[in-house]
Amino acid sequence: MKNINEFINELSLESNLQIDDIPGIDLYMDQVIQLFENKYSGSKRNDEEKVLTKTMINNYAKGKLFFPIKNKKYSKEHIILISLIYQLKGALSISDIKSTLGGVNEKVVKKEIDLEAFYNSYLDIHTKNLESFHEEIKQHSEEVSEGIGEMADPQLEQILLIASLANISNMYRRAAEKLIDGLPPIEQKQTKKDG
Repeated sequence: MKNINEFINELSLESNLQIDDIPGIDLYMDQVIQLFENKYSGSKRNDEEKVLTKTMINNYAKGKLFFPIKNKKYSKEHIILISLIYQLKGALSISDIKSTLGGVNEKVVKKEIDLEAFYNSYLDIHTKNLESFHEEIKQHSEEVSEGIGEMADPQLEQILLIASLANISNMYRRAAEKLIDGLPPIEQKQTKKDG
């Protein structure tokens, strides 16, 4: 790739919903959608793609990916959880997201977690991951350029880089899935408390 820095900047990976971006009042669904659209519009693949829709939010609610809302309004905690769902859905299935966030939801309802502090920890890790990504993508691009060797065909080089990045993505996704498989099922936690 000729200008890797420009390519990385076009990805808009630094966009994240910060705690300060979330109003101190509960929001209606349309306001939540607008908040996400304003924050993440640069990360969309094309103009037709939607960051968040009513259907998505309703499916997350029906799937119990976050605790129930009250009076058709979403609290700061709901918005934080929806932001985490938004970040996770690019790599994980809905059932894996439910397994991942189930314990967090349970702790929020019982007031056993400072969700803002947890989310800020996630944002800090995201920043560090982004720094590593910038270096790694440059390295992968260089390796592909060297690996293409005598063929020196820009299209083949791009395809090889796509295959390399997809391969790495699959490895990270599998590692995440293995960690998810090690989480205690939420149903078992509830059964133990009932019995």
